[in-house]
Amino acid sequence: MKSITIHGLEDPLDARIRKKASQQGLSLNKTIKKLLSESLGLEPSHPRDNIETFADLCGVWTREEAAAFNQSTEDFTKVDLEDWE
Repeated sequence: MKSITIHGLEDPLDARIRKKASQQGLSLNKTIKKLLSESLGLEPSHPRDNIETFADLCGVWTREEAAAFNQSTEDFTKVDLEDWE
């Protein structure tokens, strides 16, 4: 496995990487490797990573809210064959 040293990393970029590492509970090295792998298409990025970004625009249900919705709309998944005759 190879090692790479990055010189002249700008402060805002450094801060973002450190923040992401802290949020994910990963080391800086693992965070940078993950970011590189995802950006180069070697590892799929997870759409759920961005939920916080869009939560104020589209909302996020709790498991209980989702279960209640699924239960209350369960009838919509049934087809009454008599309606199609």
